[in-house]
Amino acid sequence: MRLVTRPDLDGLACALMLSDYEPIDEIALVHPQEITDKTFAVQPGDVLANLPYHPACGMWFDHRLLTESNEKPPPDFHGRWREAPSAAQLVWEHYGKDERWTELVHETNRFDAAELSEDDVLRPQGYVLLGFTLDPSTGLGNDEPYFQQCLEWLRQRPLDEVLVEELVRDRIIRMFEQNEDFCWTLAQCSRLAGNVVFTDFRQIKETPAGNRFLIYTLFPEANVSVLARWGYDPATVMIRVGHSIFNRSCKTRIGELMSRYGGGGHVGAGSAPVPIMEADSTIVEIIDRLREDG
Repeated sequence: MRLVTRPDLDGLACALMLSDYEPIDEIALVHPQEITDKTFAVQPGDVLANLPYHPACGMWFDHRLLTESNEKPPPDFHGRWREAPSAAQLVWEHYGKDERWTELVHETNRFDAAELSEDDVLRPQGYVLLGFTLDPSTGLGNDEPYFQQCLEWLRQRPLDEVLVEELVRDRIIRMFEQNEDFCWTLAQCSRLAGNVVFTDFRQIKETPAGNRFLIYTLFPEANVSVLARWGYDPATVMIRVGHSIFNRSCKTRIGELMSRYGGGGHVGAGSAPVPIMEADSTIVEIIDRLREDG
């Protein structure tokens, strides 16, 4: 049985639990847009977790908004869906809330829902720290072997022992070493437009690794951020939007907004790939909508 999930902390937590309850013998790591655009071949019987629904799958767990750009599951689908802090929460509920996973699910919920303090952002520890090393947005490399190795370690050892593994420590050190350069780059490439901070990384050849929530420490007056960078497809620009995790007054449901441009997401965060020629006008539209909503 194959599990298809995202290469982040939520995907890792889902993989840990599902591989304990189901005969998972293969894991494929994909971006949600690959499911939305149907560029990834979902096979009959696949378990999808932390990804949009696909009609070929045998079981599905997700917590993102069901938007117009996504397939809708039938009423009798196998698995669980609702708006929740993480997909891991739904997997945990589905299999009876096993106490072994309580801390893992709690911390995954905090990380995935960005229920983090400034101290979590500046001095992360535990599962939150591991989450930043896995998060593709941190810029440490979307490394499938790293995900698989962390999964194998966590099956056998406590988190404290995993965090001191050389492979993990290397990512932690690189992230902290580059945070200062990342903040400088953010400051140079960002501008405030009312309640919106817009960051344009399209002119940057190589962006330093860094914590994606640092933008809210630099622009505390903003309640939402918009980031533009080159997409995985060279013909697109990826636009990522997120509520501030410190100033939680933004009224826009981000997943619904981004679904209008072929993307999706959650209430508080989402993204969409936009053709290069349409990127600038789309960014203006999105910022205008965010400013209008307040």
